[in-house]
Amino acid sequence: MAKIFNMGSRGEASFDRQALLWFAAGTLLVLVGLFCLWQTWQIADERNAIERVHLAQRQAAEAIAAEIASERGHVEAAVHSLSAESVVADPAAAANELRPLIPAALMVEVYSGSLDEVLHANYRVFGYGKAAQLLAAQSADGKPLAQTVPDGKGARVLSIVVPVGPAAHPQAWVWTTLPFSPVQERFESVSASGGRLELRQGDDRGDLRLLASGNTSAERESNGLAVGGSTFSILAALPPAFIVLPRVWPLTALIGLLALGAGVYLIWTRRRLGSAGSVPDVDEPVFSELLEAPPEPVASPAPARMAPPKPAPATIDPTIFRAYDVRGVVGKSLTREVAQQLGQAIGSVMREQGLREIVVGRDGRLSGPELAGALSDGLREAGVDVIDLGAVPTPVVYYAAYRFNTGCGVAVTGSHNPPDYNGFKIVVGGETLAEGAIQDLYQRIVTDRLEKGGRGNLRHIDVLPDYIERITSDVQAERRLKVVVDCGNGIPGVVAPQVLEGIGCEVIPLYCDVDGTFPNHHPDPSDPHNLEDLIFAVRQTGADLGVAFDGDGDRLGVVTKEGEIIFPDRTLMLFARDVLSRQPGATILFDVKCTGHLKGEILDAGGSPLMWRTGHSLMKAKMRETGAELAGEMSGHFFFKERWYGFDDGIYAGARLMEILAGDLEERTPEEIFATCPKGVSTPELKVEMAEGAHYRFMDAFRQKASFGDATLTTIDGVRADWSDGWGLVRASNTTPVLVLRFDADNDAALARIKKVFREQLLAVDPSLKLPF
Repeated sequence: MAKIFNMGSRGEASFDRQALLWFAAGTLLVLVGLFCLWQTWQIADERNAIERVHLAQRQAAEAIAAEIASERGHVEAAVHSLSAESVVADPAAAANELRPLIPAALMVEVYSGSLDEVLHANYRVFGYGKAAQLLAAQSADGKPLAQTVPDGKGARVLSIVVPVGPAAHPQAWVWTTLPFSPVQERFESVSASGGRLELRQGDDRGDLRLLASGNTSAERESNGLAVGGSTFSILAALPPAFIVLPRVWPLTALIGLLALGAGVYLIWTRRRLGSAGSVPDVDEPVFSELLEAPPEPVASPAPARMAPPKPAPATIDPTIFRAYDVRGVVGKSLTREVAQQLGQAIGSVMREQGLREIVVGRDGRLSGPELAGALSDGLREAGVDVIDLGAVPTPVVYYAAYRFNTGCGVAVTGSHNPPDYNGFKIVVGGETLAEGAIQDLYQRIVTDRLEKGGRGNLRHIDVLPDYIERITSDVQAERRLKVVVDCGNGIPGVVAPQVLEGIGCEVIPLYCDVDGTFPNHHPDPSDPHNLEDLIFAVRQTGADLGVAFDGDGDRLGVVTKEGEIIFPDRTLMLFARDVLSRQPGATILFDVKCTGHLKGEILDAGGSPLMWRTGHSLMKAKMRETGAELAGEMSGHFFFKERWYGFDDGIYAGARLMEILAGDLEERTPEEIFATCPKGVSTPELKVEMAEGAHYRFMDAFRQKASFGDATLTTIDGVRADWSDGWGLVRASNTTPVLVLRFDADNDAALARIKKVFREQLLAVDPSLKLPF
């Protein structure tokens, strides 16, 4: 190798700057040339790559069209085997006769040629998509288009309409549903060829993505390719190509070759300069100097290598690991280091279960970006791939875990707590971690049982449009309600107004700008003081209703035009009636803070009531255990399994409430509908603040000392005492260090008596308590 530097007269290095500059310039030109040649290949291949994806798009459209045509042929053959007169004479008998003739059919129904029964149907029960398809068949140019509709169980089916009699003037219509899986198999059999394919279905509000395969980072085209005989289309997303030079491959090739040649020439020239250049101006040492030179010092033996010390156990506040989430004060018990270690612990649990991907989202708190970033770093250190959703409500994190089939998600949120709090709600393998599983994370951290050295990937995905589309494609308000939406400057402000507008409501936003300092009021709809502005806004605007959400969007509060606060247990009565009208006999869960009237309402509606412990994690676990279709808490958490996914979602619950109120067959006002839900005399949630951990110790003593005479006691969560005319409850909150109390009775006298009994029992345990009643 040619000389880059020479030795000076005193052994000092002196650089040959000219040779070094030639070498650097040549290397740079070689790299530029190689980059240009790589860009040439990218440009030349780009058109081929696009054509490959478009070919796959056409193949998918043709395959699905052929499948639909085949399915339609089977249905038409069965329909044509019957006489039109017999079908018109007895539609029900005709439907029964057609079922065995179409073996794959899930449902066969016959409607009149005029479709009068469809025009006057209650679409909330009948199905919006089904009604739209039948009505569109009347004006179809050719055969009615096939489409897909929900099956009511979270999946989709293929629906086909076939006319009976002359196509120009049908005497009846046969509506048939078939499994969607053959269509899905046809779609998935086509390779996306480096891009992405999406099967979508059009409707009046845009389109709905049904299936997708291929590269998630591919860039979508604006228009899809229609699938013949259906409302489907195949949308292509083209593989991303990093091209920064002009898309003219002869030009880039020429530049690349010139740069590469020039670079090689400069490097060769530098070698010549190094070997044949001028003699370096160096004083050569004489022999006497070498003799007088001191001997080189003898290197002492290297010390023995010691084993690295074992890491000291992590110092972390155990009180932040609560019953159903992790939550603490930012900068004190909750820091960036704690979030990173928690990410490693969660990732370690996932790796043990064979899970490798997780979604992460955060609410609008100021500490969210730092904590979410540290959490993701820890997850990736454990070898887990992270999908970063950005700032989204907690229910959107849960939805994304289903949508992207990860089964795992973490919402970085302080929920309804003060601004200086933050925390983590964790789902692993489809189960929200609680109690023992939360404590296991703590033990993993303090004993350093954490996966390390992983290289998990990170990608960013905006799932909000998909979440909005999923709700608005299923939930609709039959008449336009005017509603004030108070988001308390929490993260629901980015999505809740859009959802309610999408289902057909007129929305008046209130505090929907996200601000982690919560400048107007605290985002906790369980506190009546936080609803004062909403009540005023509803009255001033003449709105039909007001709804409020907590800081991360998993809780719902409701107020009427007259300023009445509808407690969540009464809202749950409406939800239970609606769900049980389609799922008779279903189990309905409610927590220990709910009114005693709720059990009777569920029984009257044909359901099976079950009281359970407060806490979103505990409720979801009990729903899976019992197969419940609906659950609710006095705090405003609502969990819909029927038509949804079973997680707590205040935004979705708000949409379902609007659907119920707007779809009332008697067209009653919201006040009149809520009046059908019995209520006694009750208090809101009352809170007694205590030191961290003291509320748990108090409850242990209270269970042992308290005496309530002939009352029926329930101790699954705190202490609830039920009498024939009312009840009272005291429990320890699992989110903040407070005691939570609530009282409910048939009349004022009973309420006063129950409050007095509880006051005496509470003060008997701790006379220094400052009770808010």
